[in-house]
Amino acid sequence: MSDIIRRDPRAEWIARNRLHPLHAAMQPAQHSWMGPNGVIRKNLHGIGFIGPNGIKRIDRSGAQQGGASKRSAAVEVQLPLHQVPAPAFYISVVPDMVGGRLSSHDRDLLGLAHQLAGTDGAVLAVVFGEHKENAFATAGVDRLLVLEGDEFSGYAPEQRVQGLRAVDNQFNPRHWLLPDSRSGGGELGRRFAAALGERPATRVWQVKDQECIGRAGAGLQDLARPVARLILAAVECAEPVSETRHEALPVELSTSVARSLSRIEDLGAVAVDPAAIPMAEAEFIFSGGNGVKDWNLFHQTAAALGATEGASRVAVDDGFMARDRQVGASGTWVTARVYVAVGISGAIQHLQGIGACDKVVAINLDPGCDMIKRADLSVIGESAEILQALIAAVEAYRNEAKRDAA
Repeated sequence: MSDIIRRDPRAEWIARNRLHPLHAAMQPAQHSWMGPNGVIRKNLHGIGFIGPNGIKRIDRSGAQQGGASKRSAAVEVQLPLHQVPAPAFYISVVPDMVGGRLSSHDRDLLGLAHQLAGTDGAVLAVVFGEHKENAFATAGVDRLLVLEGDEFSGYAPEQRVQGLRAVDNQFNPRHWLLPDSRSGGGELGRRFAAALGERPATRVWQVKDQECIGRAGAGLQDLARPVARLILAAVECAEPVSETRHEALPVELSTSVARSLSRIEDLGAVAVDPAAIPMAEAEFIFSGGNGVKDWNLFHQTAAALGATEGASRVAVDDGFMARDRQVGASGTWVTARVYVAVGISGAIQHLQGIGACDKVVAINLDPGCDMIKRADLSVIGESAEILQALIAAVEAYRNEAKRDAA
């Protein structure tokens, strides 16, 4: 047999022609590689197999159904650990922690703090009261300070300012970062700035070259000023931390926080009609689409859950919901913490409109639709049966809570 390597002009032509059906088969398969930061990257388009009808399938169960080979179990990628044993300075962040968890705005803020900290500084997160967050390490927190106590619960901005002043006296942070939001960070930051005698930089969307760039002129102009010690940052002020994990070491105050004589009395939460909440501000949205056949049952479920109702464009065009309830690029962009999509297949315009939602729950008959791929939790089945079971579960939960209270 000859050792001469012979060329295949036809194969080379197919490899160069992207429109040829066999072009992909001629390309070298690279399923994973190591990035510049030591993180393993995966090619999601290279996962799967070609089914008998010529359509590419992805087997999420762990076994390759298209052939006899078995896929090995997925190995969890361990992010590189970022440690700061002896911080030269601190960058303090006070996240909103709506619902006891970090929001996307909080994660952007931690990303900005990580940029300001560099390699010598440490990011100190100050959290008031109990929380449910367990991902401080992957969000970029080097030190975690939890100020517990009934005096910090509810609406207590004056007492929280006292707590922040105690943190400032002990750690003397180089910068303070708070979210410029309606969830409390904007007001708390301005109160804290007045207590410290600092002039804060507000509505900051970028920190670059020792300058804070914030929105001004009704959001139509940019205002640049030197980096302030207290920064109230807007959404998407920086990229959130994603390629490193941090220690999130707990720290404590050396002294107790003095109680302030509050001039504000918190009378508790006020019941609000979910239908009166604007879609852009709603935190819990129950949205229906073309797959909803019983709209009366849909409204009953939304009322039982206490959620704000939304709809896809198809449902609005068919007259089942008002135009101001439409979610998507052609409707309203929403930032809900929980978004439930009932019978919505997931058109690209709709997926764009819910891109900033924290958790997406999909109820659909089609397990291969785009909304199922986007969802964090999926329920496959008939929407009417699932909604009835959901109403029954909510009523059982509330009845049990009433019995426990009695």
